[in-house]
Amino acid sequence: MIDTTPKDTSVLQRTAEQLTERYEGVFTPEMVERYVFESYAALGRTAKVRTYLATTAGHFADSRLRALAQSMGRIEHDRPQVLFVCVQNAGRSQLAAALLSKLAGDQVEIRSAGSLPANDLHPETKQLLDSIGVDADAYPKPLTDDVVRAADYVITMGCGDTCPIYPGKTYLDWDVEDPEGKTAAELDRVMSVLDAKVTRLWNEISAPA
Repeated sequence: MIDTTPKDTSVLQRTAEQLTERYEGVFTPEMVERYVFESYAALGRTAKVRTYLATTAGHFADSRLRALAQSMGRIEHDRPQVLFVCVQNAGRSQLAAALLSKLAGDQVEIRSAGSLPANDLHPETKQLLDSIGVDADAYPKPLTDDVVRAADYVITMGCGDTCPIYPGKTYLDWDVEDPEGKTAAELDRVMSVLDAKVTRLWNEISAPA
């Protein structure tokens, strides 16, 4: 268990109260609070900077609770759900999520995660996110069962064996190089491959039924 500072505890408790209101009738206050503190602990194991850890944990808990509620049919599942997973959630999965978000906007709900999350995004990832006009304020997140259950599409890159398999979902494993430590030319190739794959994915998702 990760120890919390008094300040972080206060932030987490306020967050739990706010999320309890948001998910009133969906989850009990006790469950919401547990998710908030569990999310803080999960991120705290690898966080490089802890200054905003409690706030970030609140966003993570909210995303997980929303995913869980959607998978249980307790709130509307009103658009396709896509989950990108790589090992560290510091490179490929973050870039793929950003590219799909730029392409599809709010027509898709997008999440990303890592089987062994890093403590920060790779510098190359931040550079590439900036080059496509996406704020590099994302953070590595651990893979959790709730986000897999909510997803319609689960895209893995280098970590396919770590994802639980549930019926009714589309699982794809993409062969994409990790951008960490790559030269400028190699990064261009990584982005070209990802862009082509994300475009094909979006064409599949958005095709008329």
